[in-house]
Amino acid sequence: MRQAVTTIDIRRDLVGLLPRLRRFAMTLAGDAAATDELVQVVCQRAIAKSAQWKGEGRLESWVYTVTRQQWAEDSRRRKPHPPQKTNVTEFRSGGQGMIMDTDAIHRMIGEMPEGIASVFLLVAVEGHSYQQASDIMGLPFDTVVSHLAAARLHLASIADNYPHRY
Repeated sequence: MRQAVTTIDIRRDLVGLLPRLRRFAMTLAGDAAATDELVQVVCQRAIAKSAQWKGEGRLESWVYTVTRQQWAEDSRRRKPHPPQKTNVTEFRSGGQGMIMDTDAIHRMIGEMPEGIASVFLLVAVEGHSYQQASDIMGLPFDTVVSHLAAARLHLASIADNYPHRY
């Protein structure tokens, strides 16, 4: 018999989800300041509405759905934020360092038409199935498939326009 999920469990599990939640929120918000605001509100909302999650399925999917709904509700109040300073990250691959401008990656994703970036992140980065992405985004399955194809084409078309160093 499955034990009821408590608010304490949700809070503990939310901490583990924060990096992935922030990446997903970035596809919606587009900049660090708006992303951080969205993540904070979503965490508060998820804790307050934790009784709605019955412990079935993935908590991550439920929280992503709450994030998308919160973003839609806040759409009338959103204001553009000034761009943040460049953030450079070093990755190690096969003994060689690769420097990537993470702001460039965020800009590439942010330049995708609305909705496409979120589908791309859910499927290609987070590993959700097309059906899970459909449920999270509230989109028909076929729309998820077409958004993902459009996102891949978009990234392929602009990838050479961004500087990178190896």
